[in-house]
Amino acid sequence: MIPVKRLEIVVAAPHARRITELLASHGLTGWTLVRDVLGEGTRGLQVGDGITGVSSNHMIITTCPPKRIEAVISELRELLTGIGGMCLVSDAHWVQH
Repeated sequence: MIPVKRLEIVVAAPHARRITELLASHGLTGWTLVRDVLGEGTRGLQVGDGITGVSSNHMIITTCPPKRIEAVISELRELLTGIGGMCLVSDAHWVQH
């Protein structure tokens, strides 16, 4: 197993591509996107509008080598300050196969 940092990022659907592009700019090209996540935070209950999906949230899950996490988080924090959303970072182990 390889120690990694796990990132779980929740943003409004229209901003998901900006997040994946930011990750790619740091060499993080593997990710999973979960569509239409629901939740409640500082902006209230987020359930999407069900018609166009514009108000829907997506969650992006990825991993990062521990040595690169500070650079990724610094840039990600700046982007999330402008567009909203949240990011969780935790320790994890990648099971290579």
